[in-house]
Order: sequence, then C-alpha cells, then structure tokens
Amino acid sequence: MPINGYEKAAIFLSAVGENVASEILKSLDPEDIGKISSYMRKSKKNDKNIVQSIFQETLDTVTSGDTQMGGEEYVNNILRKGLGDGADKIIEMVSKESAMESLKWVNPTTLTSFLIAEHPQTIAMIICLLEPEQASAVMQALPDHIMGDVAMRVATTERISELAMKEIEEVLRVQLDIGKTKDGKTFKGNMVLAEILNQCDRSTETSILESIESQNDKLADSIRELMLTFDDLEEIDDRGIQLILKELSTDDLALALKTASEGLKEKIFRSMSQRAVLLLKEEMETRGPVKVSEVEAAQQNIVKVARRLDEEGKIVMPGRGGEELV
Repeated sequence: MPINGYEKAAIFLSAVGENVASEILKSLDPEDIGKISSYMRKSKKNDKNIVQSIFQETLDTVTSGDTQMGGEEYVNNILRKGLGDGADKIIEMVSKESAMESLKWVNPTTLTSFLIAEHPQTIAMIICLLEPEQASAVMQALPDHIMGDVAMRVATTERISELAMKEIEEVLRVQLDIGKTKDGKTFKGNMVLAEILNQCDRSTETSILESIESQNDKLADSIRELMLTFDDLEEIDDRGIQLILKELSTDDLALALKTASEGLKEKIFRSMSQRAVLLLKEEMETRGPVKVSEVEAAQQNIVKVARRLDEEGKIVMPGRGGEELV
C-alpha cells in the first residue's frame, strides 16, 4: 500500500531522533504538525527497508534542488544523526550509482515534469530504462498528444547506443543531477512496452495499443501476445491457480470476478474448498454496485501476483516466453 507524504514524514522524524525531529517540527504549520503527529502516534516499529527508502528519497529531493533546505551536506548530517554508521553506507551507495540506477529513486511526477520538454525519442529511451511500475506511472502522466508516439518508439526500440546513452546521461545530469554509466543497452521494445502496459490502467492501455495498431497492426498484436491479462489466468493449471489464490484477499477476488468469464470463475471455484467457494459467492452476491475502475484495480492486483509467481518460476503461463511446456 502506498505511503502518503505525512506518513513518510512521521517515519522520517521517528528515525532521526527527538532533537532533530523537534527542530524540524518547529518550522512546520500547526495543521501539518497535527497530521504528522497523528501518524507518529499510530506507528509501530518500521521496516528497515522502508526507513532507508524514505531517507534515500529525502536525499534525492534535496540534492536535486526541489527544496530550499541546506543542500547535500545538510541532508547528510541528518542521515548521520538518524542512522549513525548506516548513513555512510547510504551516502556511499548513492555516490556510486549510475544515472540509470538512480532513476528508480526519482518520483514519477518529478520525472514526467522534465521529460515533457524533451523529444519523444529521448522520453522513450528513458522509459525503456525504468522499472515497469515506474514506467507506467510516467507513461500515464504524459499528455495525450505524445503518449502514442512515445509508446510506438518504446515498442520499436531494440538498442540504445552508447552515444545515445551519453546524451540521456547529460539530460539526467542537468535536470536531476545524477551520475553517469557506460556502454549501450539492447532491448526488445515490444516486451518492454507490454510490461509497462500490464501496470497501466485499462484506458491508457487501450489508447496506446490503438495508436500503435493504426501504424503497425502486427506490432500491436505482438505486444498483446506478450501482455498478461486477467483473462489469461484461465490458461494457468489448477496448481498454479491454487498458488495464486493463497496470496489473494477475498475482497480482491470478489471484486475481480464481477466481470470475469464463466470459464475463469469455474476454474477458480474448482481450486477452492466448498466452504471457501460458498463464502466467496456470498461476498459477491451481497456486495452492492461497484465502479468498473475498482474491478479493474482488483484484477490488476491479481495479475501482479500471477506475474511475480511466473517470474519466480512457481507457476507457468502457457504460450508465454516462447518456450514449450514439457
């Protein structure tokens, strides 16, 4: 579940210690102090990775010039006061990261805001370098008049040359003040775009695929074949369905099955105990009207679980990846 700004602030202030936290709170508005304090009261022991990611995000925000705080030295001091020896490891890690590795720490909204001013080819190449979830957030935030063009360029990308990588690094260095990397990189653009579209909402997915189909219908078909959709779950064997079901909430499942095909419903019911099926059907029947967007979000959550299990080798999606099943 995403962490909002006030919760991040609460985790940050809880980690830096009373002295630093009190100094920071003095400069905030009473309303903000109240909201942050509320989260601080509710918070339990925070996961180390979450704390580290929030410190990392703070460091990146300050060093990119998005705030009026005291710069890199200021943040480094806060990190050291809050994390002690652990702060040096984070600071050292950031200094060694390449531009491409550093992109994962950049907020998609910040990234999109500067990408909009770049040429669609530059946007496409940078999107190719992002993780699918971050790439989908950037893609969806692009203006409609360039979204289709950028998607087409992503889908047809096979390699980013070393020269192009250097140009991208220069853009990132100027705009986001992050480092450099070496060598070119090869891609299967249609696979990259399929991964991105799996993370996008339905309207964005439809709009992009229609735009690509109008220019190259074979390319659009190849992207659709690579995409994992909710309906594809019907092709997974019963054992795979059981593994997926173990990681799902009844709430998500009841929502997702609202618009599912009868074949998929029956497949899922067969993989559950009779009592579980009765409870699920009761939940589906008693639930009132819901928004289509809520159903699609629930289906997307299930698809993400299936994708992860597929990547981990725990389930197999027949006909995907170009390999035969044995």
